[in-house]
Amino acid sequence: KIWRRYVPVFEFLSYVLTIILMLVGGIMVVKGQMTLGDLVAVNGYLWMLTVPLRMAGWWINDVQRFTTSVEKIYDTYSAEPDIKRPKKPVKHKKLEGNVTFKNVSYRADDEDILQNINFDVKKGEILGIIGKNGSGKSTILKIITNVLTPTSGEAIIKGKIAALLELGAGFNMEYTGIENIYLNGQMIGFSKEEMDEKLDDIIEFADIGDHIYQPVKTYSSGMFARLAFSVAISVDPDILIVDEALSVGDVFFQNKCYRRFDDFRRRGKTILFVTHDMGSVIKYCNRCVLLNAGKKVAEGSPQEMVDLYKKIMVGQWDERDENSEKIIDQKVEKVLEENKKLWKEQMVINP
Repeated sequence: KIWRRYVPVFEFLSYVLTIILMLVGGIMVVKGQMTLGDLVAVNGYLWMLTVPLRMAGWWINDVQRFTTSVEKIYDTYSAEPDIKRPKKPVKHKKLEGNVTFKNVSYRADDEDILQNINFDVKKGEILGIIGKNGSGKSTILKIITNVLTPTSGEAIIKGKIAALLELGAGFNMEYTGIENIYLNGQMIGFSKEEMDEKLDDIIEFADIGDHIYQPVKTYSSGMFARLAFSVAISVDPDILIVDEALSVGDVFFQNKCYRRFDDFRRRGKTILFVTHDMGSVIKYCNRCVLLNAGKKVAEGSPQEMVDLYKKIMVGQWDERDENSEKIIDQKVEKVLEENKKLWKEQMVINP
């Protein structure tokens, strides 16, 4: 109110004085009663007069802001909270890290990305999700992390999630590694004090040396992967989601990550693992879900699903039969029977 009342007045007065000076001074210069130099000097004196007037308006505005802020702070501290702590709070059960998909479908741009996907992941499992490019693997992970919402069906997630969907998501390329650690910690919901406690472990696991103090825009893809993975697992999640994030790391770093996978599993954490590295799927996953063209083809042991995945990749899988559960089971059994045969039995010997 004070700003609206006084500042326009001060501005108006300064402009009026300038106009009067130019008119009167111009007339006096024309009549020879004043030199042009004197007019310029008087104009400078007028400027020195009007500037303090404007500054007085700004000072009034600052005083008004100060008094308003003091009042707001006092009101905030003295106000009674609307939500009060109950006398007998109900204790919630600890989130266990379960993931359940019930007839989940997702449609975008008139295209069915996922169609009636069903699976259930229990606490402590490492579930592999495999399939060709475009089969819907990353879409499932984005639904789990609430990046996408299912068009139909229900996705039930119980637990705190840490996701590596896109390396460096949320990183500021101009910030150093240390600054990005704190930035991501704040985005996840940790205080600076909590991140201070986690900092040494993150730096040790990333193992990128003095590069941690340099802007991340100077990092290689492998260094980026190390830092992003280290920050993600530092939150101690109930559910860890990894989507091809380890493919850019070297062998030693991948082994370190897989050892952390085993540690997570022993501690009862759940891991959803999307990769095209079938060897890692067989070695580390408890179960595996196979997708093709947005549909769930089968679910079972990693070795069985990898064998069936290879059939799809080489074109020996008839997509027209996918809707028939009976035919799917027969195909799985056929693949398993073929794998049980000795390689010598499958050779044609030249007589």
